[in-house]
Amino acid sequence: MNKVKVGVAGYGVIGNRLAAGVIAQEDMELVGVADVAPTLAVRALKERGMPFPLFAAVPGSEATLGGAGIPVSGSFDDLLGEVDIMLDSAPGGIGAKNKEKYLEHGVKAVFQGGEAGEVADVFFHGTVNYEQGLGVDYLKLTSCNTTGLIRSVDAIHRAVGVAKTFITIVRRVADPGDTHRGLTNVLQVEPVPNHQAVDLMHIMPDIEATGMLIHTPVTHGHIITLSVTPRQRMSVDAAIDAFRSYPRIKVVRIEDGFNSNSSLFQWARYMEYPRADMFEIGLWEEMVGLSGDDIVFAINIPQEAVTIPETIDAIRAAMQMNLTGSEAVATTDKYLGI
Repeated sequence: MNKVKVGVAGYGVIGNRLAAGVIAQEDMELVGVADVAPTLAVRALKERGMPFPLFAAVPGSEATLGGAGIPVSGSFDDLLGEVDIMLDSAPGGIGAKNKEKYLEHGVKAVFQGGEAGEVADVFFHGTVNYEQGLGVDYLKLTSCNTTGLIRSVDAIHRAVGVAKTFITIVRRVADPGDTHRGLTNVLQVEPVPNHQAVDLMHIMPDIEATGMLIHTPVTHGHIITLSVTPRQRMSVDAAIDAFRSYPRIKVVRIEDGFNSNSSLFQWARYMEYPRADMFEIGLWEEMVGLSGDDIVFAINIPQEAVTIPETIDAIRAAMQMNLTGSEAVATTDKYLGI
């Protein structure tokens, strides 16, 4: 089997998970990753014995990395000369600059949600618009929150249709370890609508969405509450069944001890998932209810890992490895162990 050759630009919170996700796919090969400095993630790569090559992401970073004793296998151009597609998880704005290199080398790329929308040809979500990404050179993922939102809204949409939704995001303020974020003892608000609602409508244009966002000083996951107006009446039990049958949604019960965002993080630890990552969103069964005919519910977004499956789906679409979204999602999830 000829494996698709994949590279990763930016070996940070998302990049190291993307690398692991690619390695798990039996029909893909991780050629290497690129970064600019001896960060903790890069130093850990060396301590692990360099299980895959590291390339210098910008000219001059070879000296910085080498000075820290980090083995460097070549330049960014060298990496691009060996891959079919790049997963770009560089900081926002850097991906657009990297695209110039991708165009020069004739390499496809998938960008993360933090990059500006104009960098890509298709705004992509694996379970909703997979077919729009078939053979496309440049795809961009939705953000972590939007990725999870779309999964949950689409579960109802597939069952009975959705007319509109209102979203409230209680947003974690930083990833664990982001000491440069100084927000404490405060809940910071933003204007309506939040970008996640706008982005959801971009992916699902037949649904009217708006929402608000509140930053909160925690690190383990966002919690989002939704009020969804279905096109046909739907019972609570039917909604729960729809969520249970949808890919990448884990329905949990408060009664069983899942009473917080941290309980889901702890569950991943007890399950001994790598990095305590959950690829699924958590959805509380006891929080599914009705407000008139509207379905209300709450979900937990594990922000560090939730976009990894959809990014792998994007490789499958761009490289036309699977021709339908259902086949691609099933294959990705099988290799990720979801």
